[in-house]
Amino acid sequence: MSDDASSDGPDSPSEVDYDGRAREILGFSRWWQIVAAAGMMAAVSPYQYVWSSIEGPLAESLDIALPALGAVFSFYVVFQSLSQFPAGWWRDRRGPRLLMFLAALLAGGGYVGLAYADSIWQLYVLYSLGAVGVGIVYTVAVNTAVKWFPDRTGLTTGIGTMAFAGGSALVVPYVRANATVASYADVLRNVGIVILLVLLLGAVLLRDPPSNWLGLEDDDDNADRSNLAASLRGRSYTTREMLKTWQFWLLYAMFIATAGADLLVIANVVRFAEHLGFAAVVATAAATLLPIAAGVSRMILGEASDRFERKHVMVVSFVLAGLFRLGLIAAGSADAGIVFVAMVMGAMFFSSPLYVYFPAMIADYYGSEYSSSNYAVIYTAKVGGGVFAGTVAGFLVASFGWIPTFTLGGALAIAAGLAALVLRPPSGSGLNADPTE
Repeated sequence: MSDDASSDGPDSPSEVDYDGRAREILGFSRWWQIVAAAGMMAAVSPYQYVWSSIEGPLAESLDIALPALGAVFSFYVVFQSLSQFPAGWWRDRRGPRLLMFLAALLAGGGYVGLAYADSIWQLYVLYSLGAVGVGIVYTVAVNTAVKWFPDRTGLTTGIGTMAFAGGSALVVPYVRANATVASYADVLRNVGIVILLVLLLGAVLLRDPPSNWLGLEDDDDNADRSNLAASLRGRSYTTREMLKTWQFWLLYAMFIATAGADLLVIANVVRFAEHLGFAAVVATAAATLLPIAAGVSRMILGEASDRFERKHVMVVSFVLAGLFRLGLIAAGSADAGIVFVAMVMGAMFFSSPLYVYFPAMIADYYGSEYSSSNYAVIYTAKVGGGVFAGTVAGFLVASFGWIPTFTLGGALAIAAGLAALVLRPPSGSGLNADPTE
């Protein structure tokens, strides 16, 4: 076993029958919990991945300059991120059902409300309220995978977050085909109704496993636990205990860097393509294929992180994410539209799994018992990434231009990948960390 203890590896089958025990409790396969979580994630994905396509019609309808909407995306990231800690705290102690009913009202109602907004302050309020709903869905869905699949955390969180990225692939063409002042209200209202209905269904289906559902506390304290999943093999850390470890703060800094690089492309890909002089079809193709690449990668690289040492997968992934961002600039300089779209897909393929790596790593290092609140805390780092992608990027573009701004995004991703090389489990975790650390 490596000192990382961040992955069980392909040749370490668990002695626990995870599937069988889950079926005894649920009465059906635990994979249906992942299906429900993925459906909810897909439903709320337009908040993040369709914004760059609706901001133009909204600005035109409200008769305001487009830059005035730049902070809306930052507000979305702030509220989506900060809502996750109270939601995670509640979920770890009370379960997901009431939270999901609240999320349905906020996320579905927020999008419907956008269709009737007639002032910029209403737009900010509605998008922020919807973002709280998205945050609830996100923390519930991701940690449904952590709680039911300690043996397949990377793959199952990858499926859920893949749906969050890829679910909007069907919405982007629909929105851009109707991205006019006359049509966008109907589009927003229709999307909001779908969000509401899907989340209400999810609220009925989701449930958490009972305490000690695997019967581990009944085992002999001296029993060999080497074949258990890392999140079960080590001790469980409360959030307060987690905050006292240096590993958490390094992961937090890495999250800010990678989320900033990731969101920079998501929020600005259409405008960047237009700045480079590409035809509208290139911008549309990039915006449409972006969530597909982001979604597929989360499942593929999530599975890879289960089979190989998770931190090594992170290193390779983030470094490549940065290099592909630099490739966007080269494609623009060469006026190569097809290459630009390919670079967008590569950049997102290797950066978007950050939303798989970090919850899995938090569960590996700090246990699954408090996974919802623990991951919610590190997810607040997305606030820094969102501010960088929105407000800070707007300032940088105005002051220095698009090329230096995207170069900085690539550098942040590469730096995060290199920083992952020094990660190791906390001392006292029971995961074979060096006791001197």
